[in-house]
Amino acid sequence: MTCLLRSGDCDQSAGDHLPIADCTQRWWAAAPEGSIDVEQIARDAFARANPTKITIGIVPENQPDRVGLVGMPVWMWVQEPGIQTTGPLTATAPAGGATVTSTGRVARIDWNMGDGTTVTCRGAGTPYQDSFGKKESPDCGHVYKKQGNPYAVTATSHWVVDWHGAGQSGTFTLDLTNETQIVVGEAHVITQ
Repeated sequence: MTCLLRSGDCDQSAGDHLPIADCTQRWWAAAPEGSIDVEQIARDAFARANPTKITIGIVPENQPDRVGLVGMPVWMWVQEPGIQTTGPLTATAPAGGATVTSTGRVARIDWNMGDGTTVTCRGAGTPYQDSFGKKESPDCGHVYKKQGNPYAVTATSHWVVDWHGAGQSGTFTLDLTNETQIVVGEAHVITQ
């Protein structure tokens, strides 16, 4: 609703020998078409749908007794991917007499590995299993070239959200980041 003001004649009960004074009347009316920020309504609705940062799956794990090795593959993945963490996540909200719908998906995850390298993964990644041994990840992995104690690893999910409603449409993005640490050491051969 919008508050509208109008200057002009106001009802006066004075006699006709007095001039009619200018005054202002105030009333509430529906907002004019196009004055609603439909994109902001779409953004707010999507935020209320609670898109969340991923839970990081990584080998070596961030545990005191886990150490990766220089030159060995590191695997990264989304632990338990779902609608809230990777999409598609849909939200709706009223906008005047219409409904706005927002649908978002994670387009990619950028993994900052803490060594100056960023790995871009287009999917949730493949969870590591012990049976994979020294194989490299088929879709989301990295190999460190020097030791780090520890490396700070961040995973940024890049959401792309398409919205439409009230005769309008568009796209906006949303980035969510989670972080962990891993230790990478060097293997030394001891000879006697």
